[in-house]
Amino acid sequence: MAEMGTLHDAFVDELRDSYDAEKQLTKALPKMAKAAHSPELREAIESHLEETRQQVERLEQVFESLGEKPRGKHCDGIAGIIQEAQAVMQEDFDEPTADACLIASAQRAEHYEMAAYGTLVAWARAMGHDEAADLLQETLDEEKAADEKLNTLAEGGINEQAAEGAHQSEEEEEEPVGAGSSKRSSSSSPRRR
Repeated sequence: MAEMGTLHDAFVDELRDSYDAEKQLTKALPKMAKAAHSPELREAIESHLEETRQQVERLEQVFESLGEKPRGKHCDGIAGIIQEAQAVMQEDFDEPTADACLIASAQRAEHYEMAAYGTLVAWARAMGHDEAADLLQETLDEEKAADEKLNTLAEGGINEQAAEGAHQSEEEEEEPVGAGSSKRSSSSSPRRR
């Protein structure tokens, strides 16, 4: 009968998944940065790429602290998120909409990682792997900060710019054809006689 796995086994397995996820992101983030139209968004993605490279090194330290060899296990979750981001980058959107979609894709990755690192920190602390927990907490904090920066960019103008473009397109579609036609605003009330 095969020996049953322990929380330590699950922890190492999750570490390998996260290690592969970070490596996949080091390849995907440069493409996302290149696709960004907003200089602030491009800078945010490039900055997080540097953090991601450091997170790979930090995971290697975690493996070493556990006496494990650093190696990845294919992370299907992040692969799917990256695949969706690539599909979005191939769409023919106006610049603000393309940036809003890039932010959404990047936040999907951040939220996936925040869930993974939150679990890893909790498990490391539960098993008394304090050094590993501290290193993983540092990465979790970076992921949360990156997500917050993306929120700030989205809510600080990119979403509004994309929405303005959406409303302009709708207004153009609703514009009646022909000279002398008039259009009443949907907010105006009917006239009483």
